[in-house]
Amino acid sequence: MQLTHKKPLTDMDIFEYEDIRFADIQLLRYRVPAFDTLSLKQKLYVYHLAEAALWGRDILWDQNCKYNLGIRRLLEDILLHSSVARDDEDWTAFMTYLRQVWFANGIHHHYSTDKFVPGFSAAWLRGAYSGIPSPVIGEDEFCMLSSVIMDPDLMSKRVCQDADDLLMASACNYYADGITQAEAEQFYRAMKAAAPDADRPVMYGMNSRLERAEDGTLRENTYGTGGLYAHHLQQISLHLHRAQEYAENDKQRDIIRLLTEFYRTGSLDTFDRYTIEWISETEGMVDFVNGFTEVYGDPLGLKASWEGYVNILDREATHRTRVLSENAQWFEDHSPVDSRFKKTECKGVTARVVQAAILGGDLYPSSAIGINLPNSNWIRSVYGSKSVTIGNLTEAYDQAAKGNGFREEFIPDEATRDMVNRYAHVLDDLHTDLHECLGHGSGQLLPGVDADALGVHGSTIEEARADLFALYYIADAKMYDLGLTPTADAWHSNYYTYMLNGLLTQLVRIQPGCRIEEAHMRNRALIARWCLEQSAYWAKAFGMEPAMELMRVGGKSRLVIRDYATLRQYIGQLLAEIQRVKSEGDTVAAAKLVERYGVDVDGALHEEVLARYRALDLAPYKGFINPRYTPVKDTDGNVVDVTISYDETYDEQMLRYGRDYS
Repeated sequence: MQLTHKKPLTDMDIFEYEDIRFADIQLLRYRVPAFDTLSLKQKLYVYHLAEAALWGRDILWDQNCKYNLGIRRLLEDILLHSSVARDDEDWTAFMTYLRQVWFANGIHHHYSTDKFVPGFSAAWLRGAYSGIPSPVIGEDEFCMLSSVIMDPDLMSKRVCQDADDLLMASACNYYADGITQAEAEQFYRAMKAAAPDADRPVMYGMNSRLERAEDGTLRENTYGTGGLYAHHLQQISLHLHRAQEYAENDKQRDIIRLLTEFYRTGSLDTFDRYTIEWISETEGMVDFVNGFTEVYGDPLGLKASWEGYVNILDREATHRTRVLSENAQWFEDHSPVDSRFKKTECKGVTARVVQAAILGGDLYPSSAIGINLPNSNWIRSVYGSKSVTIGNLTEAYDQAAKGNGFREEFIPDEATRDMVNRYAHVLDDLHTDLHECLGHGSGQLLPGVDADALGVHGSTIEEARADLFALYYIADAKMYDLGLTPTADAWHSNYYTYMLNGLLTQLVRIQPGCRIEEAHMRNRALIARWCLEQSAYWAKAFGMEPAMELMRVGGKSRLVIRDYATLRQYIGQLLAEIQRVKSEGDTVAAAKLVERYGVDVDGALHEEVLARYRALDLAPYKGFINPRYTPVKDTDGNVVDVTISYDETYDEQMLRYGRDYS
């Protein structure tokens, strides 16, 4: 990336890019055309909800690693005020490192969670710090932060899934230093055992940091307006209160009231009440998520990272998700899983296609394209769930992929490539709808099974379950009958791209010599490799060509799918087994599946994929620059409009967020 600026540099300077790309990242912009259709009241609702989403940024940074905020202050101080030379390789390496840290919300990669290795030396960093006239951090803190930045072995992994003690090997900040995995697990086992209502358990540990008291006992430091992260949660609550004035209906006002009560008290019972109300609000054009949500950042899968986003309904595109929701019971009844694990009544399944209006916390700059909440199993069972597919993000991804050479390189068969070009975008969105809307909401735990029984493998199994549900049903004739697929066999494109990703192309996201650790990547590898093994086994048993095969053609690995119908049968078999594992809490079977199929990497295949990507000059990761909302006032100080703009650069946005929401 080329950066131009005038000296001396200040935080108000305008940055101009020749290309919004650095390291392994490409930045995209997403448009929010639905915003212009809103009334002034709705625009103000979006504006204050967006401010509430942005105010949680520093919470996530601190959750990711206790040194992140100090390091960010140091790096931004160097950028804005150091007199160090800005026209050499060290400065270029510094800017790359800073942008990586910004993108990952900390010093560890957002996906692999490996620690970034800077391309500048400790001596250069010292010189850059010395060139700041009035540094925001002192000498002692600089020495500490410098050692954290420069030592690759210190806090080398944010979330470690491969160690004797996962907490001691992870740099995330959900547990105080010195607390072992065994201690934390015992603490929460005891808490669950003493629960007054075992059938409707709250999500223990979700909104707290586990710490050690002076007497050696463990205690929770709860997030709240009067507790941990008080300042930011107070600001979030302030904007939520302001948003309440512009809410579209009484239900939205009640939701905000309960959410701010939760931030004030930290009560997980209040959080469940808020969640139940949030699920039932389906009438408004504007919706939001704000709070402690996903547990992927905790190696034990208990503590939730902060995220926030605001969305606006896409009425036209929501047709397909509404059709899926209305047929939820049919899908549940016809699932290939054991009847013991099926819901007899699907309740409250709602789904929308939306346009993201703002991304915050763990959804920024890298974002999911589909979301299904809540994560509480008992609330899902009794009250249902709410799902969204974020249409303007998938559109941005699709536009960025056009003409980049990827499909020509990895799908050499012209007929298959033409099929993917015709149907991939539509079918990939439908896969996301099925995954989020019905997959996560399907099935049930057997009585007495702890929702956290699968432990470290729980997230991978749950994502595999939802993906398998989507893969199984996207191929069903019901999809065509409902008018959701353009042809009866368009689903072949989704099977091909999914298996290609699971077997080959996602390997570009892993550093040489490393294993797969991220839950979604493990899930995709598990499914694709299991199906590949089944194809080879049954082909050998019956003396026929396998339904799916990785072949070497012209010195390159090529995926060939010969029998999509048989492949769907394998998908159904694996779905039945994964649902059994989840419903019964079979930790042994979960570990065997994940560790056999979802973890290890073939070194030669990995190097081949990396080389092919290098030749294409593609960035394996993409993220987003948010739009900016600005209230417009008349001469009397009354807000008469809220404008949206898309011209803020990545560096400008990151500096502004660090200044205004810190």
